[in-house]
Amino acid sequence: MPTTKPSELRKLPVQELQKRIQDTKKELMELRFQSSIGQLDKNHRVTQAKREIARMLTVLGEKARGADGESQPSSKPASKKPRARKA
Repeated sequence: MPTTKPSELRKLPVQELQKRIQDTKKELMELRFQSSIGQLDKNHRVTQAKREIARMLTVLGEKARGADGESQPSSKPASKKPRARKA
C-alpha cells in the first residue's frame, strides 16, 4: 500500500479512515510476525505502516475536533503568571 498524503486523507469520510486504520494495523501485525520469524525482506515497511497509522489517526483527530485543516485561533489566553524561582 503506497503512502497517502494527509490532504488526500482529509477528503475521506470517517468510516473509510477507520477502515483503513484497521487494515493497516492488521498489516503491521503481519509484518511484525514475519519480522520475528525472519521472513521479512522489506524491513522499512514496518516503519512505513506505523507512520501511515499515525497519519490517519492525526487526520481522524482533526475531524473529531472539527478542524478539517483550517487554522483556528487559540482559545487559551496567554497567561502572564510569574514563574516560581528556584531556592
